[in-house]
Amino acid sequence: MSERTGQPGSLLESVKGPRDLKLLAPDELPGLAAEIRDLLIASTARIGGHLGPNLGVVELTIALHRVFDSPYDRVLWDTGHQAYVHKMLTGRAGRFDTLRQEGGLSGYPSQAESEHDIIENSHASTALSYADGLAKAYRLRGESDRTVVAVIGDGALTGGMAWEALNNIAGRKDLPLIIVVNDNGRSYSPTIGGLASHLASLRTDQRYEDVLEFVKDGLHRVPLVGAPVYDALHGVKKGIKDVLAPQVMFEDLGLKYIGLVDGHDEQAVEAALRRARGFRRPVIVHVLTKKGFGYSPAENHDEDCFHSPGVFDPLTGEEKPKPHGWTNVFGQEMVRLGAERQDIVAITAAMLGPTGLIPFSRAYPDRLYDVGIAEQHALTSAAGLALGGLHPVVALYSTFLNRAFDQLLMDVALHRLPVTVVLDRAGVTGDDGASHNGMWDLSILQVVPGLSIAVPRDEPRLRELLAEAVEVDDGPTVLRYPKGAVTAEVEAVGRLGGMDVLRAGDPDVLLVSVGPMAEICLGAADLLDAQGISATVVDPRWVKPLDEALVAAARLHKLVVVVEDSGRVGGVGDAVARLLRDADVDVPVRTYGIPQRFLDHAKRPKILGEIGLTSQDIARQITEAVAKRSPVLENDPAR
Repeated sequence: MSERTGQPGSLLESVKGPRDLKLLAPDELPGLAAEIRDLLIASTARIGGHLGPNLGVVELTIALHRVFDSPYDRVLWDTGHQAYVHKMLTGRAGRFDTLRQEGGLSGYPSQAESEHDIIENSHASTALSYADGLAKAYRLRGESDRTVVAVIGDGALTGGMAWEALNNIAGRKDLPLIIVVNDNGRSYSPTIGGLASHLASLRTDQRYEDVLEFVKDGLHRVPLVGAPVYDALHGVKKGIKDVLAPQVMFEDLGLKYIGLVDGHDEQAVEAALRRARGFRRPVIVHVLTKKGFGYSPAENHDEDCFHSPGVFDPLTGEEKPKPHGWTNVFGQEMVRLGAERQDIVAITAAMLGPTGLIPFSRAYPDRLYDVGIAEQHALTSAAGLALGGLHPVVALYSTFLNRAFDQLLMDVALHRLPVTVVLDRAGVTGDDGASHNGMWDLSILQVVPGLSIAVPRDEPRLRELLAEAVEVDDGPTVLRYPKGAVTAEVEAVGRLGGMDVLRAGDPDVLLVSVGPMAEICLGAADLLDAQGISATVVDPRWVKPLDEALVAAARLHKLVVVVEDSGRVGGVGDAVARLLRDADVDVPVRTYGIPQRFLDHAKRPKILGEIGLTSQDIARQITEAVAKRSPVLENDPAR
């Protein structure tokens, strides 16, 4: 690594914004790139974060901010995890040690941080649609001198929404819109599918450009007839491309194509971008980069090129051991179930490693389908697999299920198909920020007919509930669990219908603990006991449909409290209240969950404390409710 980073007079220190960057001489830019890489490695080694993607876009980002005039020109990142270098070059390098820390820089673009951050996106394949709308808006407002630039990876191009946008962008020849395809052959892991193969052939086949340049140079040396003959040959270049290179794919859409460009040659990228800007119409600039470039541990990391490592040694790249997590347990259990049942197949959307399916893919490679960044396709493909007699297990992050709700509802549930959806990163995820919190699933899934939802509280329950889920053959099932280390095992002291009784108490408070909130609920019960309030704590295990035994239990108590790591609106608490109302059980119900707002990034315990999901907060509010009795409960906004 360079010794200049962070030293007085360093190049990076002198760049307070894009204007300063434009003042640097071309021969200074390699030094700047080295300083940026040093800061990226040093920062992410200490706190974790998206290292590999940002190491790969250093020269590209420098070129973007030298050619375009941000924020007047709009630079959009798809996805935002590759925008660390952009943050540095727009005045935030001095705060980079606060990345993904409470009160510090977000791991994604943030409008609250900078006027250069246009969209706060971490869901892939969206930037082209934003760009299409922005470019049309500027056209209508007469601001035709503004350029919109969307940077999208080849992985994000596997998402159907990107192609819907391309179809619309190509229909407008009057939009100054530049699409930079950052082609590194990867999303998290190597990009898969037909598009990936198509782009790979562009990466490896330069014959078209070589032939065209040879003909051009040769014919222009021929007096009088050289230029006309070249023009005629240039008119059939589409046919040449069909034979020699598949870049015609983009030009068939009506998009001007510039490429291939070495994404680590800043001057070459800058020249290509200036050329693209001059067209004042939609242009594809195809840039080849290498994920993890400039840091050998990342470049040589087969799984994901240090896409998002935890804390690691910056000299060796050795990662600090991660705790035994929910994702690991799921991965192990899938291998076991796969051995027992040949009909179990697994589907993931470009997140083989992050969802824990690498062991399954190695054990049963023919039964694992990575569909790319295409959650909608994943669900409907799963429906087809189920129609064909298999039991698909679709592993997604909870936040990304939002994109495939219609497919789960109309393609899977409508046909009562046995598809199991496993939602990783459910609830509060912390460092990853607002868009990654899996706080929506228990609300949006309540409306799906015939769907069953299981929420494990610990490792043994994850294993048993996953096994129960794949046994269901007359409709879809969902299993959800949080990010990070598994919680301590909580043994049941009894059984009530299909529910686990975690603590038996006198009929004061019935505390319904949803999944991993068990420790918090048991802690609250201990605090209540010290106040002379007895609490029965139950874990429903399956929160949709709710166990009818809950009705009888509620009748015996003075207050029912539901604690869930999900949005309060439409979640399990609302389902419990509806169940009791329908059964004419006149017992007050209070729900403690995540408020319906976008949460700032911070550590999970910190966020839980801020939103009142701690044992102390819950015990205090229950004590106040019991003391004041039902009149307050009926009017309390927390109900």
